[in-house]
This record gives sequence, C-alpha cells and structure tokens, in this order.
Amino acid sequence: MKRALITGITGQDGLYLGELLTSKDYEVFGLVKGHDTSARERAQEILPDAKLLNGDLTDFASLARALDTAQPTEVYNLAAMSFVAASWESALLTADVTAKGVLNLLEATRQYAGSDIAKTRFCQASSSEMFGKVREVPQNEDTPLHPRSPYGVSKVFGHHMTINYRESYGMHASSGILFNHESPRRGPEFVTRKVTRAAAAISKGKQSELVMGNIEAKRDWGFAGDYVRAMWLMLQQDTPDDYVIATGTIHSIRELLDTAFQAAGIDDWTPYLKQDPRFMRPADVDQIVGDASKAKAQLGWEPTVGFEELITMMVQSDLADLER
Repeated sequence: MKRALITGITGQDGLYLGELLTSKDYEVFGLVKGHDTSARERAQEILPDAKLLNGDLTDFASLARALDTAQPTEVYNLAAMSFVAASWESALLTADVTAKGVLNLLEATRQYAGSDIAKTRFCQASSSEMFGKVREVPQNEDTPLHPRSPYGVSKVFGHHMTINYRESYGMHASSGILFNHESPRRGPEFVTRKVTRAAAAISKGKQSELVMGNIEAKRDWGFAGDYVRAMWLMLQQDTPDDYVIATGTIHSIRELLDTAFQAAGIDDWTPYLKQDPRFMRPADVDQIVGDASKAKAQLGWEPTVGFEELITMMVQSDLADLER
C-alpha cells in the first residue's frame, strides 16, 4: 500500500487530493497546524480514513516527526499562506510559511529518505502568481518569472528550491505550476467564492450588495479536482519534472459576475455591485493564462470541467448551503 503525507489537507486542494488518493487505496496522512477544531472536523468528515498529524511548515522538528510517523512514499506540499491580497499585510509570515516552509519540508524529506533518496517522491504546489508581470502569453514552463506580490515571490523561492533539491540530491521532486483553480470548497476570502456566495445570497434576499475591486482582471480558472489529479500524475512518472497546469482559457471577473449571477437567476448584477479601492492590489498581475501542452503530452492530463460549469457548480452549492 502506498502512503502519502499531505500538508494543507484541510484546504480545498488537500481535501480533493485526499479523496483521490483514498480512492486509489493509499494510506493518507494529513499535516494540520494548531488546533482548528472546525477544520479538523471537516477534514475528518470528508476523509474519515485519513490520519491527521500535528505539524507546522515553520517547525522543522514537527515535520520530521510527521514523516517518521507517516513513513510516506509520496509527499504533497499544498500548505501555504495562499490568500494573495493578504500577503502584503503579512509579508514576513508569508515568506516564513510559503517560502522557507518549502525548504524545511524538502530538507526533512531528504533526511527521512536518507541514502534511499528515491523512496519518497515530493510534489510542490507552485503557482501561476510566479509569472506576475508576464513576459509572454500564454505562459509555459520556460516563461521567465516576475512575481508581483509577497506571495508570488515566496512561491518562486519554493519552486526553485524544489528544482535545486532535485538537481543537487537526485530527489524525485516535481512542481505543478498551478493556475487558478476553484471549487465549492474554496475559502470565502477568494474572489470566485466571494462572487458565487454573494450571487446566491442576493438571489435569496439575504444580501444587498457585493463590494469588489478591479473587475477587469483576467484569470485562467479551472476545477481544483482536476488539478490535484495532475499532481498525482506527476509523482507516477519515472522522471521528476515541472508542469504548467491550466485550462488555456482566460476570463475576466466581469465574466465571472455574469456567469455567477445568471446561475442564481439574476440577469443584471450591476445594481448590486459596489467598487472599493481597498480591494485593489498594490501591484496586480497581467494576463495570466497557461499553456498545459507539456502536461497533456507527458502526463495525459486534460481538464474535465469548463469555466461556466465550474462557476455554476459553485453557485448551486452556495444556494444549497443557504437552503440548509
């Protein structure tokens, strides 16, 4: 039986990855920081067979203990301070977790593996935010990186450190350069979930307005369940590598509003929208859209859920939550 250790298992990606690995008969271990009872309970409800371990990416000793307990054949690093907008307010903490935390986990994994470095495969969840001020459209694995947020800068450090451990120690370490991916499990602070929850609530008379920043920003949005499948596929390859994971299509937040409100039965969202400069990023990214040709050719990966289906799925889930 394969054994996997997932950091960030209580998040959107961790829950979907845990479900995928459980379906493939893995023994799943999840690293959980602190004592967030609600997050633990939710993870245990969705993943009843997973074993949750206490740990923190900033605490090397806790990572070493988790690896010793889990004895994993695969390690997936999904944990991060992942809310980009907040990374300016907490830049040092973002660097400690999202940058140095990757180094801590890589080194802990290397020490755990010892002389048998190939016994544990490692996957780093890198981010399209690394491209930032993009040099070409679409972006692929060779596009130069120009991050525009403390989060993006931290992800670049973790990405290159993963490559460094692969090249320096022969570790089977791969990175998935994940473009924006969403689901009904996405946190409410993220723009997609903020919009879908508002559309559902406004349609039911439970909310009167939606406060937003720049609605002309454009992103390549996919389904989180598709993206964790790509990460699993990376670790099934004989040779480690880095892969862009994206849909290759781009949509604006304005289009997100159109789709979400239509799914909630509202044709015109403009009377409910209020824009606030506080929600504008100090330095926003440009046209982020990925070229996943390499993942398609080498992993056989393709997205299965399109943009409109994804947003409609999220609105329907939020409507169901309101009914409950």
